Amino acid sequence: MSDEIRGLARGDAEVPLSVLDLATVGVGSTPSESLAVSTELAKRAEEWGYHRFWVAEHHGMPGVASSSPAVLIAHLAANTRTIRVGSGGVMLPNHAPLVVAEQFGTLHALHPGRIDLGLGRAPGTDPATARALRRAADVDPDDFPQQVAELTAFLDDEFPEGHPYRRIHAIPGEANARGVGRPPIWLLGSSGFSAQLAGLLGLPFAFAHHFSAANTVPALELYRSSFRPSEVLDRPYALIGVGAVAADTDAEALRLARTGALSMLRLRLGMPGPVPTPEEAEAYPYSPLEQEIVDGWLSNVVFGSPETVRRGLDELRERTGADELMLTTNINGGAARIRSYELIAQAYKMA
Repeated sequence: MSDEIRGLARGDAEVPLSVLDLATVGVGSTPSESLAVSTELAKRAEEWGYHRFWVAEHHGMPGVASSSPAVLIAHLAANTRTIRVGSGGVMLPNHAPLVVAEQFGTLHALHPGRIDLGLGRAPGTDPATARALRRAADVDPDDFPQQVAELTAFLDDEFPEGHPYRRIHAIPGEANARGVGRPPIWLLGSSGFSAQLAGLLGLPFAFAHHFSAANTVPALELYRSSFRPSEVLDRPYALIGVGAVAADTDAEALRLARTGALSMLRLRLGMPGPVPTPEEAEAYPYSPLEQEIVDGWLSNVVFGSPETVRRGLDELRERTGADELMLTTNINGGAARIRSYELIAQAYKMA
């Protein structure tokens, strides 16, 4: 089992809490300001005792400034000292595995023991943008297992004799791996495909409960039943991403959570934009169908006072058996985002 995850093995200690950040851009702010908030949040999360800080890859979304995880990870790692920093995730079909191996090999060489490489199989964007990223129209998400194998081989310098890439070296990735190992690879998913693949490969698994809550328990059960011990893990390790918003009162937390819900609704309607203000979310004229969508979304967000949020997170952890909870807070207002994580840390007596 990896040293990092061995140290997190569940016992009497609290489940580790981590952060998934999208560098959320709200109405009235700019991407530069949002990235500055993310930097401050990473520093504070480290102080409060959060275990890891991941950033997600999205493209063409005005409300998300984290389009380039490797660049942002380099900045965040350079501005922190101990917290693990990684991708939640790199959408591997968008990138050549060699490029990812070189990027994360470089990050791992700069910050050994602190970098996580989370991989997803979805494009994280629309088809036209995906084609622009890949420079090809024939990349199939079902090729994901082969892409993961290729990336791993580049990081480990373990292509077999006769393989066309045998003579290619991902520097500093594979050279660094011979010294201090490679960054841990996680598989991310919102369905059973990556859950089963992670289990078969003996890798840690991160499930997107925050936007696929109905699939959480079945996917985790599939991951655990499919699991085969590996050099990385001798037993399953599952993390779930959870939408969470804490404020001083339940009412204020709901007011903030509605900004993220309206942002999500507009994205589903094909009208993505910056995360609206609380006033805008309150005044929006929801149709019955739109209200149903928003209510459904909010039903899977853990929001409220610090005590309310802790109860909700504890219940979710107990119901799913998750080994780690990764909190994502996509609301309008950088100060409110930072405050939410602080209140949750206080509720768990971390801060």
